[in-house]
Amino acid sequence: YHKEHATGQLDPFVAKSRSGWIVFYAGCPIIWASKLQTQVALSTTEAEYISLSQSLRDVIPIMSLVSEMKSRGFDVPCTEPHVYCKLFEDNSGALEIARLPKMRPRTKHLCASLHHFREFVRFGLVKIFPITTDMQTADILTKPTPQNIFVPHRVKICGQ
Repeated sequence: YHKEHATGQLDPFVAKSRSGWIVFYAGCPIIWASKLQTQVALSTTEAEYISLSQSLRDVIPIMSLVSEMKSRGFDVPCTEPHVYCKLFEDNSGALEIARLPKMRPRTKHLCASLHHFREFVRFGLVKIFPITTDMQTADILTKPTPQNIFVPHRVKICGQ
């Protein structure tokens, strides 16, 4: 799960969106982060795409490590025959950019460093699924949420 939250500020020094993500392995959170993005996004779609890229910089090395451990005979808890990542995104524009890598007039300014995960998507190692905003667990890392939304997400992350 990953999420961004736009600050809505006009000052360019504080007008950066906040990204948050939680990486689960075998049902347990192993990495989580909540931090300001390093660049100013021109749209919420761009901010979400930056967040996708940032979160996958943590996930891809873990996928490689687990694959290598499996290939060397370690008992790795995994229900799938191969290692892949399920990523949940609630912004349709970011989903479209990640799934269909083509030049678009409104996204041609995105730097190539954000597209590092496209090969993983193309080969099916990273699968991106749409999710509704109320089911987006990483929301609690990026913005204040009401208690009735916060508690179920906290339980999902921490258990009872």
